[in-house]
Amino acid sequence: MTRGTGRKLHRRYHPRVPILRPLRALRFDATRVPLAAVLCPPYDIISPSEQAVLLARHPNNAVRLELPPVTDPADPGRRYRDAARTLAEWRRDGTLRMDERAALYVHEMRYGMPDGSSHSARGVFVRLRLEPLGRDSGVRPHEHTMSGPKEDRYHLLRATGTNLSPIVLVHDRKGVAPLLDALSAGPAMVDTTDASGVRHRLWAHSVEGSETATDDPATELIELLAASPLTIADGHHRYETALRYRDELGEERARDRPGEPDPPYDYVLALVYAVDEAPAVLATHRVIVGIPSGGGLLADLAASFDIEPVRDAHELQRCMGEPRPADGASRFGVWTRDGGAILRAHDDHLAQRGDDPEVARRLDVNVLASALSRVAGVEASDLVGGERVLYTKDAGEAIALVESGEGDACFLLDATPVEQVIEVAAAGAVMPQKSTYFHPKAPTGLLFNPLEP
Repeated sequence: MTRGTGRKLHRRYHPRVPILRPLRALRFDATRVPLAAVLCPPYDIISPSEQAVLLARHPNNAVRLELPPVTDPADPGRRYRDAARTLAEWRRDGTLRMDERAALYVHEMRYGMPDGSSHSARGVFVRLRLEPLGRDSGVRPHEHTMSGPKEDRYHLLRATGTNLSPIVLVHDRKGVAPLLDALSAGPAMVDTTDASGVRHRLWAHSVEGSETATDDPATELIELLAASPLTIADGHHRYETALRYRDELGEERARDRPGEPDPPYDYVLALVYAVDEAPAVLATHRVIVGIPSGGGLLADLAASFDIEPVRDAHELQRCMGEPRPADGASRFGVWTRDGGAILRAHDDHLAQRGDDPEVARRLDVNVLASALSRVAGVEASDLVGGERVLYTKDAGEAIALVESGEGDACFLLDATPVEQVIEVAAAGAVMPQKSTYFHPKAPTGLLFNPLEP
């Protein structure tokens, strides 16, 4: 861990743990722009209609950087150059300013859940040293990536030279609340509520003390979070893009600046959570098209599940709102136009998942995928194609799609526990598409990380 003075803390490094550093953040000047009006979600959850709303909300909305609009369809690269020019202009006119010192930034989100309950998530913004992903790495993935988003993010990073939104990672560490309490005890440097009703607070802390000091809560927190591998929760595409950028820029810089120590492009902006301080994980429900429904489907499912019929859709949602089984067995709600049931998985379904580690075979999404393959011919390609399987985080919407005839059956899932995401990554496995949805998403615009000395 590097202090604001550039000195390194004395600690033992292990090749399988992450390396975390403070950052000197680039931030909106709150005296010039209203922060609530310039925040935006991450690029991959912004719909075209929401992009238009964000662009109209404020001329300095971060969406102009994070998801720059297409201004010339004949020139696909123009949008990336536009983002770079916008970023440079905002820095030139003082809309964005660099903080004076490198620091770690504690970020708190206070938010509501669909059931009306209130929650909070607390993490720290730092720079994360890039390294190849893998089971034996200090940084582990939990899902596959696609080439299209990676190309998009690469062109944006290449144009701007700046990490605009963080990689979100989770650590298996628990019990860091006292350190976070100490670091967020004073007035926040940022306190704002975004358009979705999520309250954001931000505190900056330089890492102070002597070479061997461990009693500073900021130093201690980073030491704890860097003690074992981190699992990527959100941002796989951005992480792999940062690796590509590092390798390509490193080759270019080696010709011009041989022996450059610890270059900034060796790092990526990261938001790190302890497992018990992370945002909630929402379930993503499946609506299936093109299968027999009703009693025939339930009869076929009986080979894999104990079936408990329900009176109506209201009871189905109520039952799925109860705590999941204490034994960890997979549970699903199924609804067809002929009624529905609660499904509880038999243990012999595990034999259907080939050579995957057992922790991956026990994932609810894999249990359900195996059953759908057997009883309805829904294969892996159907899960990503968007024709036979539709996805929604709203159980009521899933049921309504069946009632309207747009789907033949829907399956309601429990949320995947964060601990299970970490276990799957530690086993060297990955999760299927739409396994996790962390809520709320950390916004773009709280701070940026220019990849410059």
